[in-house]
Amino acid sequence: MTGMAENPLDLLPELLILAGAVLGLLTGLFVPRERQGVVAWICAAALAGSLAATLAVIGGPDVMAFESFAADLPTNVARLTVAAATMLVLPLARSWARGDRRESEVYTLVMLAALGALVLAGADDLLVLVAAYLLASIPAYALTGFAKDAAGTEAALKYYLLGAFLGVLMLAGVTLVYGTAGATAYPGLDRAAPGVAVVLLLAGMLVKAGGVPGHFWVPDAAEGASRPVAAFLTTVPKAGAFVALYRLAQDVFDQPMLLAVLAAVTMTLGNLAAFAQDNVRRLLAYSTVSQAGYLLVPVAMAGRGELAEPALLFYVAAYAVTNLGAFAVVAAAGTDRLSGYAGLARRSPWLAFSLVVCLLGLVGTPPTAVFVGKVLVFAAAWQGGYAWLAVVAALNTVASLFYYLRWIRPLYAAGEGETQGNGWVAYVCAAVSLGLGIASGAVLLIPSGGIN
Repeated sequence: MTGMAENPLDLLPELLILAGAVLGLLTGLFVPRERQGVVAWICAAALAGSLAATLAVIGGPDVMAFESFAADLPTNVARLTVAAATMLVLPLARSWARGDRRESEVYTLVMLAALGALVLAGADDLLVLVAAYLLASIPAYALTGFAKDAAGTEAALKYYLLGAFLGVLMLAGVTLVYGTAGATAYPGLDRAAPGVAVVLLLAGMLVKAGGVPGHFWVPDAAEGASRPVAAFLTTVPKAGAFVALYRLAQDVFDQPMLLAVLAAVTMTLGNLAAFAQDNVRRLLAYSTVSQAGYLLVPVAMAGRGELAEPALLFYVAAYAVTNLGAFAVVAAAGTDRLSGYAGLARRSPWLAFSLVVCLLGLVGTPPTAVFVGKVLVFAAAWQGGYAWLAVVAALNTVASLFYYLRWIRPLYAAGEGETQGNGWVAYVCAAVSLGLGIASGAVLLIPSGGIN
């Protein structure tokens, strides 16, 4: 880092999101039910401000704010990804929550969970990491069971129990690190955390990342929560979680083999579980688990090559927009069964095209953004001396094509039905996925100060 600071403006993107959440909550207390949609606009304005504030500093020097929050390129990429993805979630949430007496609370909870993801990404102290974990988790539990139906309540309970249990283990890991090293700030730990502490720290972080063994909540939450909430939960928290994991692997512990094994197991289990799914939300849920495996590859390679960081950051952004686009199609189509997508290309050709782009993007098909991300991931593993991991990731990529094609095939078959929502969010996501892939060369030229 180029300097220490106690300037609150270094946290302006986070402060704007916090202000949007607080102002939205207060506004919701005083406006009638039929006008609570104004809270969504307040939150969108706060997110737009956060995006603008991040773009203004993304090429500047790295700063350590309050000696515990790193405002550097990885944090800025997470800021951009989280703010943009959350802005796209808001209209999906608006179409679902409109008219509900607690509509404003949906937007507020989304904003607070997004804020937690950002603090996760920038945390440079284990105590800040724990606080960020709680901030990212508690609103997510509430969103999962927000509809108060049986499926959502069950999913929220599973999510909460797993998150609370593994979160306690993570806190035990923090305690163990402090007891052995006498510090919680990352620079003072110098990758010397004991092995038991590493396992405990990973236990909590893998819940937010959706990786094995913290993945069990993902399919239930994706199926039981509303479609906009499922899109949010499987996209936004990952941006913060994987940047946080990268910092831990860079500064707190040195366990590349453990992380490499977790990456291989996560991507393989996610793909195998997705093969037999007929519910598209569960299919996408297991797809997100497999994607977590690919994202763990550059985490494992932290400090072992110059490609690890750009691979992680580009893949995080590429995955977020592509996964969100697939869920946006599900929200617009209004059906969770594979058979329900029969004939979609005939009755809504642009929606079907967007779905094809996003699904083939998740496979890693050129010229989509995830293709570039996967190439970088494979190269990072090879450069780091883990050629076997690159081979495993490539084989899993080929295998994943099967279950994505199972969803694409019905689109062009005969069938009847109708879409239930506007698909413009899906169109935007598909366009950004293609644009980010085509312009990847220019995007990757953004100067990086790195994580120090």
